Amino acid sequence: MGVGRKALDAFAVSTMVLLCALWGAQQVAIKLAAPDVVPVMQVGLRSGISAALVLLLMWARRERLSLRDGTLRPGLFAGALFAAEFLFVAEGLRRTTASHMAVLLYTSPIFTAIGLHFTVRAEHLRRSQWLGILLAFTGIAVAFAGGWLGGKVSFRTLSGDALGVFAGASWGATTVVIRSSALSEAPPAKTLLYQLSVAFVLLLSSAALAGQAGQVSLTRVAWASLLFQGLIVSFASYLTWFWLLRRYVASELAVFSFMTPLFGVSLGVLVLHEPVSLAFGVGAVLVLAGIAAVSAPGLREGARTLPGGSDDSLKGGGLPRCPEGGARGGKTVPKSR
Repeated sequence: MGVGRKALDAFAVSTMVLLCALWGAQQVAIKLAAPDVVPVMQVGLRSGISAALVLLLMWARRERLSLRDGTLRPGLFAGALFAAEFLFVAEGLRRTTASHMAVLLYTSPIFTAIGLHFTVRAEHLRRSQWLGILLAFTGIAVAFAGGWLGGKVSFRTLSGDALGVFAGASWGATTVVIRSSALSEAPPAKTLLYQLSVAFVLLLSSAALAGQAGQVSLTRVAWASLLFQGLIVSFASYLTWFWLLRRYVASELAVFSFMTPLFGVSLGVLVLHEPVSLAFGVGAVLVLAGIAAVSAPGLREGARTLPGGSDDSLKGGGLPRCPEGGARGGKTVPKSR
């Protein structure tokens, strides 16, 4: 039965600002604890913590965990892509700043839009969206070339930035897999569980093979970072996001997700004292403008169709996403960030 959704009120706005700040702080938390726990171990362990919590939640809700509904193969594939994404993030943060990673990771809607254009008939891009994609890639080129030509950015930093773009592409590919498979009709918690559990296994295996599994010193900073990522970001913020989606207009909520990279850059500068070059700043503005152009049609359509929609809008994916989920065509796609 359709459930009417409210326009945003002060509570929803303040909650979304808080969520975007939490999502933007993820890379900063990883970087802050990196001297104690290598990044790949952090994202692997936090995936395990979050997977256990999601499984406990499903048990409490008495949700069935069947593997015979056609979701196993795409679920494993989505989990592998998620693991690849965070392997790129982890290795990238060893080379570049959290501020750079916060922007480049959120290029994912660009790659999602391109992938869905070729895989889902109803998701063909408009001319304005292609221009947005061109604008975003121009921004990436400006950020890379400006720093390199100016001699203020090392090759190591540029390689970390490249890994950030690869992470964004992996995130986008994950959304395409979810949107074009049986996962688009699966319960959000189940889709999230696939990604977290597969990533937990693959990331810890990768750390072991790279000889990084022993680089763990559980200091106060390390514990704080792991609990922040595992309990608050990958679990609590996911629940809050979907609670909001059941009560408010999704297209209005989604607009706030563009604040996430801005919080990431700001926290990187304030907490880690990271420098941000003029070239990267200009490139980041172009990237965000391109993402806005690509996402704008979906936001307008969502504003017309979502109020009064059913809870099916919580299953599939095209509006900008929280780190734990994506959205397209008025549906959200669980995705652990």
